[in-house]
Amino acid sequence: MDYEAEYNNRRRVPESPEIAARWAGASAAYAKAARAEFDQPYGGGERQRYDLFHARDRGAALIVYIHGGYWQRGDRKEYAFIAEAFNRQGLDVAIPSYTLCPAASVVDIVAELRLCLAAIWQKTRAHPLVIGHSAGGHLTAAMLATDWSRIAGVPATLLSVGCAISGLFELAPLVSTSLNDALGLDTDSAREASPLLWPPPSKDCSLLAVVGELESGEFHRQSRALVASWATAGLRTEYVSVPNTNHFTILDALVTPDSALFERVVALAGL
Repeated sequence: MDYEAEYNNRRRVPESPEIAARWAGASAAYAKAARAEFDQPYGGGERQRYDLFHARDRGAALIVYIHGGYWQRGDRKEYAFIAEAFNRQGLDVAIPSYTLCPAASVVDIVAELRLCLAAIWQKTRAHPLVIGHSAGGHLTAAMLATDWSRIAGVPATLLSVGCAISGLFELAPLVSTSLNDALGLDTDSAREASPLLWPPPSKDCSLLAVVGELESGEFHRQSRALVASWATAGLRTEYVSVPNTNHFTILDALVTPDSALFERVVALAGL
């Protein structure tokens, strides 16, 4: 197995810089127009901040969107465009940043997102739908598999549903790739950071694992493996392949109001 070819999405999709630039432009435009609370702290670190984009009606249901970038790239400000369509649908959207590798380990980042969700709960008292893409898909699964009864200040039932898009749930294949230059994973730390290998979430939880049809076989395998494992444990799970999308354009499907993925996410949010 050529893991570099399977997991290096920038090489697989040469037009990815143009796609990212388009997203950044849309995000900058929406940030100027949105009803939002920017730079909300959830810890003392420089990147421990989130932006909260409000729907027109206060008290709306809440999505927390976790960005990707292999835990080593990206920032919440580049993904404000995610909030626009969901705000128009009547959903609030929180988008956090987090410390990036190598300044933090993947396990450290998992801990940061737990702090973030606890802070968002304290502010909103909303049980969120967590959505994440790529590394954010991994973090979505990690949040769903967290025992929230052990986290101070939040209900044990904080999370019950997640949507992991193009996620990675078993990190051992990354150890031999160039992506690991920043991650610094070895066999033990990769295992520790792999939600597929953790005790599964409560049977009351549900997971939608989504992958672009044009993504590598390994991305499809990872999502199918998590769905199968958690289904065996009694969770409600589903694997979906989105036609004609790659690792990046799948986010365009997420925010297109008449797409099946957008409609499915809105339904998961309870609307």
